[in-house]
Amino acid sequence: MSLSTSSITRGGNTMRRVLIAVAIIAAFGLGLVLRGGGDAPTSNEVHGQEDHAAETTWTCSMHPHIKLPKPGKCPICFMDLIPLDSGGDEEGLSPSTLVLSESAAALAEIQTAVVERRRAKARVRLIGKVDFDETLYKSIAAWVPGRIDTLFVDFTGTEVKRGQRLVSLYSPELYAAQTELLNAIQANRDLQASRDSLMRSTAAATVTSARERLRLWGLDSARIRQIEQSGQARHHMDITSPLGGVVIHKKAVEGMYVKTGSPIYTVADLSRVWVTLDAYESDLVWLKEGQNIDFSVEAVPGRRFQGTITFIDPVLNNRTRTTMVRLNVDNSERLLKPGMFVNANVEAEVLGGHAGQDGGNMPLVIPASAPLITGKRAVVYVRLPESDKPAFEGREVVLGPRAGDSYIVISGLSEGEQVVTKGNFKIDSALQIQAKPSMMNPTGGGPVPGHNHGGSPARGTSSETMEMPSETGPTASFDAPEEFRAQLGAVLKSYLNLQAALAADDQAAAGAAAGSAGDALSAVDMTLVDGEGHMAWMKDEKLLRDSFAAVAGAAGIEVQREHLLGLTGQLWNTLRRFGYSQDDPVRLFNCPMADGGNGGDWIQLETTTANPYFGAAMLLCGDQTDSLVTSESRKEG
Repeated sequence: MSLSTSSITRGGNTMRRVLIAVAIIAAFGLGLVLRGGGDAPTSNEVHGQEDHAAETTWTCSMHPHIKLPKPGKCPICFMDLIPLDSGGDEEGLSPSTLVLSESAAALAEIQTAVVERRRAKARVRLIGKVDFDETLYKSIAAWVPGRIDTLFVDFTGTEVKRGQRLVSLYSPELYAAQTELLNAIQANRDLQASRDSLMRSTAAATVTSARERLRLWGLDSARIRQIEQSGQARHHMDITSPLGGVVIHKKAVEGMYVKTGSPIYTVADLSRVWVTLDAYESDLVWLKEGQNIDFSVEAVPGRRFQGTITFIDPVLNNRTRTTMVRLNVDNSERLLKPGMFVNANVEAEVLGGHAGQDGGNMPLVIPASAPLITGKRAVVYVRLPESDKPAFEGREVVLGPRAGDSYIVISGLSEGEQVVTKGNFKIDSALQIQAKPSMMNPTGGGPVPGHNHGGSPARGTSSETMEMPSETGPTASFDAPEEFRAQLGAVLKSYLNLQAALAADDQAAAGAAAGSAGDALSAVDMTLVDGEGHMAWMKDEKLLRDSFAAVAGAAGIEVQREHLLGLTGQLWNTLRRFGYSQDDPVRLFNCPMADGGNGGDWIQLETTTANPYFGAAMLLCGDQTDSLVTSESRKEG
């Protein structure tokens, strides 16, 4: 008996369906075994899971489409998730208030601290150098023209005492002046018996004039009396030291002729020295005249020295954006030598609004982790005590200087209020998701800011079809020599140190890195490039120098971060224009949350995001948008 083709096909299809069903049942059973049992969840368990899921939904402030039933990390940017379900609003609360359920507040790990009045102390680090005390620094010059016959001190570094002979000077003019004095004295004696009073007074005046002339030429009263008593003029005169100290310069040699005013020696008394320190604008609030400062030098490890502030320069240095602070320091042990570098520490406090002042009202102080600072705004979240549920109100405050782990509050808070110190960014993110007023969006409303994880570049980023803004126009490439690219690589290295310091929330290190970048720019030899490349570098160099100087002199880390915005774009274009010497390629990153939601770029080496605009608060916020290869790779390509 034969079977038709259609019958065979139907039979095969039926068999395949049976096998697929068996495989699904087997996989389901295997899953139950791996889970530890095959019992189906009870209705109570199902309802419990549904209640828990409905209780709190967790999302990411950067990626609102992420919704998970429990807290953890965002699978995209690895930021902490925040509760989406706020527990509902309450009547009578401001638009910037977030109300959470008790369970949501506990899961968000929100912590608060009390706003209190207390002493605000800070430790400020300053750098500087040892210098001569200008009041104990003398230049010894010839008072009369003549010839140096003998140098009693013939090399620098010699210790001299006050009144010690330094030079024997032969001076015909001085000899003539002594002779005139002796002749005037003899004429005065001869006219003492004269009856003409006019002649006697004239002779006496001549003697006085001759003595004064010798005194003005450097002879003291004792030496003039010695000439008068001996009755003999001397061909040579000795030049003595006006103070005890060390000869630090020797201008003359034996046998040379000098004119009136020609410098011969410079002597400095090193028993007391000055220490000059560079203070940024943000440091000045902690400094005042009469304040004691301790410091150290590398030449004497383990030893701390002390000095007193005697002068604060009233003028700011426009190039470094620093002010000179001078200390008077006792150096009787001669351990400090002019030119030594100094690392100083200032222990100061703000009391009644002024550093180091005694008496007055204690300032309002909050922990440094409480305020969210962006640009020129600072926002804190205050827990409302009258609310039945955990409620947190956003409030803009005016901050004073940072004092260690605290900020001084000028206005916006009252003593006894509770501010959020942990979880404040989660609260702010929840307000952003709900389009309420927040740190990034003071007025509320509008779209929720988010990351650009692909597609077109974010604002301010570069690509092959999109140029970054620059004063020098489109990024044309120039064939710069390797020496020039190596010097530009040193500038890049200082920038990378600056970026790392800002990502670590280290204002002092960021300022130092910006200062080093200025030094690296000064070392770039512009004569190595010519033509249009030379003109382009001249423009780039000025813009880079101004930007690095602005970062170095910025009053606070947030201002440093503001200046980083323009600096990054200019440096990136310069690197594309000329190339650079660096072992690894550099990468351009962008964070759309920076600059008040406008976005900001930065340059780094590592592939892991290290956000310099928010530091530890949002360290992983950002994506790579571009990269540059090394100069060697450019040449090979």
